[in-house]
Amino acid sequence: MATPKTRLGRGLGALIASGTTPPKTVPSTSGAMPAPASVPAHDGLSGYREIAVHQIETNPYQPRRDIDAEQLAELVESIRAEGLLQPIVVRPVGDKYQLIAGERRWRAYQQLKLRTIPARVMTSSDASSASLALIENLQREGLNPIDEAHGYASLIRDFDLTQDAAAQRVGKGRATVANSLRLLGLEAELQAYVGKGLLSVGHAKVLLGLENSPERLLLARRALEQGLSVRALEELLKHKSGGAGKRRKMPGATAAALSDIEKKLTSHLGARTTLRHSPKRGRIIIEYQGNDDLARVLEKMGIAL
Repeated sequence: MATPKTRLGRGLGALIASGTTPPKTVPSTSGAMPAPASVPAHDGLSGYREIAVHQIETNPYQPRRDIDAEQLAELVESIRAEGLLQPIVVRPVGDKYQLIAGERRWRAYQQLKLRTIPARVMTSSDASSASLALIENLQREGLNPIDEAHGYASLIRDFDLTQDAAAQRVGKGRATVANSLRLLGLEAELQAYVGKGLLSVGHAKVLLGLENSPERLLLARRALEQGLSVRALEELLKHKSGGAGKRRKMPGATAAALSDIEKKLTSHLGARTTLRHSPKRGRIIIEYQGNDDLARVLEKMGIAL
């Protein structure tokens, strides 16, 4: 895995480099960051400059929602020992500067209690700033699939872009963006599983094939508990779909009513429930996983053991 130092060398390099790259700056033992001799102090709105840390504010379009504390601590130590290998990127907003790329580097400087930080100042619109922030995070490690999907959604929603236009801005194919956005159709609980890496994007795609939300949640929890692979989850879904397909055909209104009852029972019991119904007789099938799950279902039904 790349170290924080090597990760700093990637990202927006090709997009933001111009002129001579400023020299590496190393924090002084006194806690103040001396301005590199080759970085001119000028009043222009572009180029490399030393900027006061307190004059910088976060990017409202930052796609990364959480910054890993352990990775940030490693970055702090890296900067303390080796200095900053790549300046942050900002744009002027009023009398302050707004981050485009480098929030973790900026936070590391805050923890080190350094007063100024090397920065590349760019003039950029809101849409361009959001695009660059997303690109920078996509090119680095650690942006989870849900944060990535929210980044695309923000570009489309906040700047009135089509999926095609958003894809072009970040250099991705439209299908890639479309598939990513589908993840936002998952329930919040399932998005959390995917965001934390407990379920893969492959698992999520399989679960998105189910329209029944309670059933989708149940299958996701089962996949977690049993450590099911994507293939195993697909097979499980096929098996369940096959069983449902054997239901005897009946008038649409009756079938819709039975489906509604199944959904309510499944939601109430927290267990997949299937009705086998005819005008004269029928049965209710309740699925459970082991003794503890059976006890839980019975308790839901008001049956004491």
